[in-house]
Amino acid sequence: MYNNLRLAYITTSSNEEARKIGLSLVEHKLAACINILPGMESIYKWENQIVQETECVLIAKTHYSKMKMLTQKVKELHSNTCPCIVSITLTENEGNRDYLNWLIQESKGELSV
Repeated sequence: MYNNLRLAYITTSSNEEARKIGLSLVEHKLAACINILPGMESIYKWENQIVQETECVLIAKTHYSKMKMLTQKVKELHSNTCPCIVSITLTENEGNRDYLNWLIQESKGELSV
């Protein structure tokens, strides 16, 4: 049951972009909860150039059945042409079961997209 839950790890260019995307995901019931972590430093190679920049991490807590639509919504709203959106599976026997039960209830609801 709990292994159907996902953390979607998403990076954004700013806190404002993370808030806009996070609010949309919760409003459209694509995520039960969003965490925004500002001020992450990233170093990566893009189009043969080393890039160093400050980004913001957005973590969306959701059900696996919503990951495809969540990914589409983030890509629609994101300023990058190839945004980082990855899914991490939550394990069944770890964590606060009361919280995981709440997350299941909130994230399995009907979509409002």
